[in-house]
Amino acid sequence: MKLTFFGHSAFQLETGGQTIQIDPFITGNPLAEGVVSADDLSADVILLTHAHGDHWGDTVAIAERTGALVVANYEITQYLGMRHNYTNAQPLNTGGGVDLSWGRLTNTWARHSSSFPDGTYGGNPGGFMIEADGKCLYVAGDTSPFSEMAWMGEDFDIDVAVLPIGDCFTMGHAGSVRAATMLKPGKVVPCHYDTFPPIETDLDAWSSLMNQAGHAPHVLAPGQAMDV
Repeated sequence: MKLTFFGHSAFQLETGGQTIQIDPFITGNPLAEGVVSADDLSADVILLTHAHGDHWGDTVAIAERTGALVVANYEITQYLGMRHNYTNAQPLNTGGGVDLSWGRLTNTWARHSSSFPDGTYGGNPGGFMIEADGKCLYVAGDTSPFSEMAWMGEDFDIDVAVLPIGDCFTMGHAGSVRAATMLKPGKVVPCHYDTFPPIETDLDAWSSLMNQAGHAPHVLAPGQAMDV
């Protein structure tokens, strides 16, 4: 697995011969400017954690151009069909999973909200446990810690956990440390920070807290990649 960060919560995952876009908020994302354009992204699969505009982003444009399979909650996939006539979609709901040719996806709970930019209800927010190529990547989506993360840490051998740290709309530093303690990942990659003033944060302070708690922080600059 190769994971590339595009700023905010937008990632590209390459695994099993697939290119997967996760929450592809590129247009209007100041951290992605000069790094990548939505028009440049290829996609076999698009994963959406929830419907907020800073995650929904360029989904429709990328999907229509590439024909990608969109995996999201039921309400998001229905919205795609009804509003955009796009039907190459795989609906999931909390706790459910699906086996695809390249790996397995499990939809996880997230404590947040979810609505489209036009105000339409966006279903339950969530995250994804992604298992492929003998690795496990957990993308938490927008959330605070929740006690079931301890179960997830027992049920999955998580190599990398992508956790929001920007506070205000998601968990902040202390919350992400608590989440990591329950999840027990090999590495923790931060997201959902520094995009806008309300979520600006001190990455050095966050990394220090993670290290003190015995976890391995791994900060990616926009455009930077890592092996999971």
